[in-house]
Amino acid sequence: MVDLMNGNAANPGSPTDEAAKEAFIPAMRELVRAYQAFAAYSAEHVRKMGLTPPQFDVISTLGNTTGMPLHKLAEKTLITKGTLTGIVDRLEQKGLLQRVVPAANRRSFIAVLTPEGERVFEEVFPAHMAYLKKRFGQLSERELEQTEMVLARLRELF
Repeated sequence: MVDLMNGNAANPGSPTDEAAKEAFIPAMRELVRAYQAFAAYSAEHVRKMGLTPPQFDVISTLGNTTGMPLHKLAEKTLITKGTLTGIVDRLEQKGLLQRVVPAANRRSFIAVLTPEGERVFEEVFPAHMAYLKKRFGQLSERELEQTEMVLARLRELF
């Protein structure tokens, strides 16, 4: 058995031992750890504002728009349509979002923030960006550019 976190293999010289020595493993490990740390830091603050991270994502995406169809909202938030339907349902129950059926295409609907949803967006979005800036602000402009470039390159590879 291979322990990827520590690079130990039960069978030295075996294919699994060789695979555990791949040069990209430390980078992969740091990428996962960085994402986990970011997600935990961000989620804690979003929850304190009375939202789940996916609800915040939907509100942030719909903020300052006239709304959007569910398939476009799913693309922009990276939330699957099935999961997104439940999030939209809960935001609708909270009075933050409404489904509007466009006259041009009555088979679909557009998700639109209600006035209360817009108020929540105006409150939580700047507050959360300020919260994240506490960490991202510790990076130089050059470090931010480099990070963005490396992450974009990784995304292209997959």
